[in-house]
Amino acid sequence: MFKFKTGLLTKIIIAIILGILSSFVFPVSIVRIFVTFNSIFSNFLGFVIPLIILGLVAPGIADLGKGAGKLLGITALIAYGSTLFAGFFSYFTTKFSLPLLMDKSLSLENLGNLTTNAITPFFSIDMPPIMGVTSSLVLAFIIGLGLAVVQGDLIKRSLFEFRDLITIVITKAIIPVLPVYIYGIFLKITEEGQVSLIMGLFFKVIIVIFVMHILLLLFQFFVMGAITGRNPIRSLMNMLPAYMTALGTQSSAATIPVTLAQTKKNGVDPEIADFVIPLCATIHLSGSTLKIVACAFAIMWMMNMPVGLDIFAGFIFMLGIIMVAAPGVPGGAIMAAVGILQSMLGFDETLIGLMIALYITMDSFGTACNVTGDGAIALVMDKIYSKVRKK
Repeated sequence: MFKFKTGLLTKIIIAIILGILSSFVFPVSIVRIFVTFNSIFSNFLGFVIPLIILGLVAPGIADLGKGAGKLLGITALIAYGSTLFAGFFSYFTTKFSLPLLMDKSLSLENLGNLTTNAITPFFSIDMPPIMGVTSSLVLAFIIGLGLAVVQGDLIKRSLFEFRDLITIVITKAIIPVLPVYIYGIFLKITEEGQVSLIMGLFFKVIIVIFVMHILLLLFQFFVMGAITGRNPIRSLMNMLPAYMTALGTQSSAATIPVTLAQTKKNGVDPEIADFVIPLCATIHLSGSTLKIVACAFAIMWMMNMPVGLDIFAGFIFMLGIIMVAAPGVPGGAIMAAVGILQSMLGFDETLIGLMIALYITMDSFGTACNVTGDGAIALVMDKIYSKVRKK
C-alpha cells in the first residue's frame, strides 16, 4: 500500500475548504462545538506563548556567546539589519498596495457582522499565563545575555533541555492541532457570512507577499554585489537549489546542507560558510518577518484598526528579536510571534487564527527567502573576513 505524507500547508488548505463547506451543512449548535474548542485552544496558546518566548529566545541569545568574537557580532548585526529592512519594506509596500487592491468601505461594512452575528462558545476554560509576554521577553534577555558571558554549563544544559521541551510542545501539541483550529475559524466566519471577504483578502495579500519576496532577494543580492564586486544575478541563481529545497522542507535548519553547498559554490571560504550559514538559519528570518508584517497590516487595515508607523515600528524591532532561534519547523516563526501580536497590536482569538492561516499559506516561500538571503550574508562576511585576514 502507498502511504502519502500530507504537509502542514496541505492540511491547512484542506481545513479551510472543509470549514467553508461544512458551514452549509452544520447547524449553529455544531458550529458552537468547534468555537468552544477554539476558545479553549486559544487560551492554551495564551498560556504557552510566554514559555515559548523564554524557551526559544534565551537559548538563542546564549548561543550567540559561542563563536568567533567580532565575526559573530558582525554577522548577527547584518542579519538583524536585514530582518529590520524586510519588516519596514513590507510595512510601506503593503500600506501603499493594499488600498489599491481592496475596497475598504465595503470591507468595513461586511466586517461589522463579526460582532453582530458572532457565534459564542458553550463554555471556556481560563488558563492565565504564569507571566506576561513582556516579562518573559525581559527574562529571556537577562538569562540569555548572562549565559553568553558566564560559564554556567549546568544552567545552559537545563535551558537547552527546556528549549527541546518547548519545541516538542510546538511540534506535537500545537502544530498538529492547527488544522482543526483553522477549520473552526473558517467554519465560524463562514457561518457569520465573512468568508468571501476573508478569501479575497488572502488571495490579494499572498500575491503582494510573493512579489515582495522576489524584490527583497534582488535587493539583498544587489547590495551584496555592490559590497563584494560579485555578480548578484549569478550568485542568486547559484542559490536556487537551496530556495527550492526550502520550499519542500519549510525549515531553514533542514535546508542547511544544501544552503552550505550552494554558498561554497558561490566561492565563499568553507570556514566562513560553515560558521555563517548555521548561525543565520536561526537569526536571519527576513522572509518570515516580511510575511508577518504584511499579514498583520492587512488584517488590521481590514478591521479598521490603527496601522500607523508609530505602532508598527516598535512591533518590527521587537519581531526581529523574537525571530531569533524560531524553531526550524513549519509555523514556528508565527507561533513565536503570537505573543507580541496580542500585546503590541491587540489581536484577539479570531485575528490570531486568521493570521496563522494566512502566514502558513505562504510558509514555504518565507523559509525559501530566509535561506537564500543567508547566502548573500555569507558572501558579505567572506569579503569582510578576507580583509581582516590580509591585515
